[in-house]
Amino acid sequence: MNIKLIVVSKTDDKYLQEGIDIYLKRLKHYVNFEMVVVPALKDVKNSSPEEIKEREAVLLLKQLEKCDAVVLLDEHGKEHTSVGFSKYLQKHMNSGIRTLAFVVGGAFGFSLKVYDRATDKLSISQMTFSHQMIRLLFVEQLYRAFAILNHEPYHNE
Repeated sequence: MNIKLIVVSKTDDKYLQEGIDIYLKRLKHYVNFEMVVVPALKDVKNSSPEEIKEREAVLLLKQLEKCDAVVLLDEHGKEHTSVGFSKYLQKHMNSGIRTLAFVVGGAFGFSLKVYDRATDKLSISQMTFSHQMIRLLFVEQLYRAFAILNHEPYHNE
């Protein structure tokens, strides 16, 4: 199975990118993982949040194949423990899905078009994090899930 994380705009903060890079290297041992960055929109000063979400939707949806299972990282999604998330991944790996695509929206979230394309929604936390920070949290949890599935000592419980 392939896993990709699709995000809007590049990571601005160096410390976040350094953390993301650490986990991207670690993930290579477990899974074919790709982080896809769609470019930030330009000329949005006079745009409404709905217009921004619609324009971002076009960019996000272009990154998806018809057969991809699409999971939105969304504040209204289901929450898992780290062990629960590892079981969630295992279930998808066992299902024969070729690509599991996780999507992080921009600052205003997702348009209805993106929600309609999704097969599931997950929440990282009940707290709100920036769409920049969620990338680091997600790749760490993804790495942790694979460590759990491989019975490696990274996760303590």
